[in-house]
Amino acid sequence: MVKIYTKKGDDGSTSLWYGGRVPKHDARTEAYGSVDEAVSALGVARSLCRENQSGLASDLLQLQQDMFVAGAELATAPDASDRLEDGISRITDGMVDAMEADIDRYMNQVDLPPQFVIPGGTELSAALDVARTAVRRAERRVVALRDSQGLASEAVLRFLNRASDLVYAMARYADAPNPQLFAGRKST
Repeated sequence: MVKIYTKKGDDGSTSLWYGGRVPKHDARTEAYGSVDEAVSALGVARSLCRENQSGLASDLLQLQQDMFVAGAELATAPDASDRLEDGISRITDGMVDAMEADIDRYMNQVDLPPQFVIPGGTELSAALDVARTAVRRAERRVVALRDSQGLASEAVLRFLNRASDLVYAMARYADAPNPQLFAGRKST
């Protein structure tokens, strides 16, 4: 049996990816922990995809995998950033560009402009909206990390910004059968 507990974190610290320890409340830990939370929320959404939504499920899985790359980058101390590998443990501009194409693809499939929505149109879209807010929180935590300790690359911040847009577009796609759920005043 493999034991998953090490007891090293009992003192309130945690290990970084390529060595070093920081407090569990450190800005870096908050940043990659928020990314981890967003990955889990995306997993809940993916689990709600039906058979006829296999493309959406596949795109969600890809986003989860890319979010792991962001998490690895954020879990690396700045002095070890030279050990990061593009697309494996470091976000690239190409990954951001690919997400922009995905956002456009999803938004082109819904006949509604971007707007505020009231979550809950479908179970899947509601889960996606929860995931979107988790990605936004991760983005805020990364901004705080950048401002306090710096980032190895700003690409991770652009990535998270686009990721929340992508999840918004996916949620609207999942809502498409229920357009009456989009927020906005009706004229009387």
